[in-house]
Amino acid sequence: MQVSKRPVVIYGAGDAGRELLNSLFHGRDYTPVAFLDDDPGLHGLTIGGFPVYSPQAIPKLAEDMALEVVLLAMPSLSRARRREIFASLEGLSLEVKTIPGLSDIISGKSKVSELRNVTAEDLLGRDAVAPNEQLLERNISGKVVMVTGAGGSIGSELCRQILGQGPMSLILYEISEYALYSIEQELCEMAKHIAPSIKIIPVLGSVQNARRLDAAIKAFKVETIYHAAAYKHVPLVEENVVEGIRNNVFGTWTIASLALENKVSHFILISTDKAVRPTNVMGATKRIAELICQAFAGDGAATNFSMVRFGNVLGSSGSVIPRFRSQIEAGGPLTVTHPDINRYFMTIPEASQLVIQAGAMARGGEVFVLDMGKPVKITDLAVTMVKLHGLTPYFVEHPAEVAPKKGGMPICFTGLRKGEKLYEELLLGNDPQATEHPRIMCANEIAMSLEQLKFVLDRLLAACKSFNLPEIRAILRDLPLEYAPNEDQLSDLVWEASQGNERAERQVQSAGTGQ
Repeated sequence: MQVSKRPVVIYGAGDAGRELLNSLFHGRDYTPVAFLDDDPGLHGLTIGGFPVYSPQAIPKLAEDMALEVVLLAMPSLSRARRREIFASLEGLSLEVKTIPGLSDIISGKSKVSELRNVTAEDLLGRDAVAPNEQLLERNISGKVVMVTGAGGSIGSELCRQILGQGPMSLILYEISEYALYSIEQELCEMAKHIAPSIKIIPVLGSVQNARRLDAAIKAFKVETIYHAAAYKHVPLVEENVVEGIRNNVFGTWTIASLALENKVSHFILISTDKAVRPTNVMGATKRIAELICQAFAGDGAATNFSMVRFGNVLGSSGSVIPRFRSQIEAGGPLTVTHPDINRYFMTIPEASQLVIQAGAMARGGEVFVLDMGKPVKITDLAVTMVKLHGLTPYFVEHPAEVAPKKGGMPICFTGLRKGEKLYEELLLGNDPQATEHPRIMCANEIAMSLEQLKFVLDRLLAACKSFNLPEIRAILRDLPLEYAPNEDQLSDLVWEASQGNERAERQVQSAGTGQ
């Protein structure tokens, strides 16, 4: 039994489009009916037996030929132009697929025939500015580099970028065994083609473990550290306050002090836009981590400390895009916390390249801020992702209210989560300074002396050890963080459960004594 092929048009009548046409003849999924191209000189011509039309003709083609899919065959297409094309196709209920990017085709990593769905990342991302190669290699080439949190979304991409700059050794420091295994395997395979002489060293460990960190820095003679290890998921840290603080604050203190003690040349902290006027504990911990690095830098440190602050990256673990994708695959609904919530987005490779370049510009103590472009409304992102799957979005008031609607995908609003902001900010100071890179700025931030900060952190550590949440909250309010939580009280699931058990025991004892 022969399965009918889906009628498609190929957008792009150049070499890639013609190669794609030939591959479709041998495939079983699609039957080409026409080409579209932006070049007026090609309109009216016939290529491979198929006419070339203007993109403006697509509504009529969709109706006359029962089109289901548009195949983008322009591997060097800019993201801005891709957004324009997608906008022109909205309302036609057409699925949009694309061939791989030019770099993947040239490198042999992918073939023109390997079609995939256009993703939100393709539309939201922007074309990266060509990196300054001197900045990329300054702290890396021929050096021993350590990345903490090496298996995370940013940490793993930093490792890929670092490997391309030819370090002597790359130390992968990671608490998750599986994440460490995965990134080590990937990097070892990459190194075979780039430089087999580069040593890739996987080290299991927590940034809270001072002895383990100290031993690793000494044993491998680490020269540059990129500190990406952190608990970053806002709602989880809101419910696990003590561990979030111990990891993000005291883990940073531990590795920063050891970097100084061991005369590490450069230390770069990966920070976040959530550190700006934080409404949640995660953001507050990252701002304290910045204060730690600022304090060490201001103490005449031989180690060059700097911080790089940026917003969400596309496709990171736990981010909204993978969640929306899985919700669509499950049949919906897509859940958005608030109609007006927005976020900055940047591709992981661009963010990582900019982090490396910012760190290379540091003289010591700078808080660098990446230009994240324009913020994106999450509601618009949800609508776009639904349309990318050839479905029609509609809104419901509750996740359970999913009306049966052929070709439709429900979206509902669930309310802001604990500690969540409507809008993210990237600067504290009002006078950001330009740098030699057009997408990297330097913020003027409040700092504390090492002596002042250590006194407060000793109080914070004591409060964490005793699970004294009111004291923790008071300390966070006292520090120059501009911490403005949405909730009246901090919560910690372990502390609340233990308090509940103690109350129950007291009630039992009272009942037994007749009091």
